[in-house]
Amino acid sequence: MQKEPMTQETFDKLKEELNHLKTVLRPKIIKAIDEARQLGDLKENAEYHAAREDQRNCDKRIAELEDIISRAVVIDPSTLPHERVSFGSTVKLFDIEEGNEICYKIVDFVEADPNNGKISYHSPLSKALLGKEVGDEFSANLPGGVKEFEILEIYYEE
Repeated sequence: MQKEPMTQETFDKLKEELNHLKTVLRPKIIKAIDEARQLGDLKENAEYHAAREDQRNCDKRIAELEDIISRAVVIDPSTLPHERVSFGSTVKLFDIEEGNEICYKIVDFVEADPNNGKISYHSPLSKALLGKEVGDEFSANLPGGVKEFEILEIYYEE
C-alpha cells in the first residue's frame, strides 16, 4: 500500500468531499432512482438509467476517496528542513540542455498542476529531486526523455 503524503488542507478537502458525497449527493441520487422507478417500465426509463449511472459514479468516487484517505500521511511541510529537497520544497532548477531556469514546488497529487509549477511527490522529476542539495547535478528520466539539471535553490514557501 503506497502512502500518500499530503497537507492538512488537502486532507480536509478530501474528507469534506467524501462527507458531501455520502450525506448529500448519494441520498439525493437514491431518491431520484426511487422516483424514476415509479414512472413505470424500467427498460425505457431514461431518468432511471441516468440516476443509476449517477449512483455508479458517486459510489466509485466514494471508494476512491476512502482509499486515498486511508493511505494519507498528513505532513506539515513548514516543519520540515528544506536544506535538502523534500515534500513541500520549492526548487529552482537549471535545465543544462536547454539553458533555462525552471521552478517547481513538490506537492501532493491532489494539488499537482505542472503547468503552474506544482509537481506531484510521485512524479519522475520529484523522485529524482528528493534528498538532493543546492549545487547537485542530476539526471531525471522524464516522459520526454532523460534531462540533466542542476539545483540552484531550495526553499519553503506557503
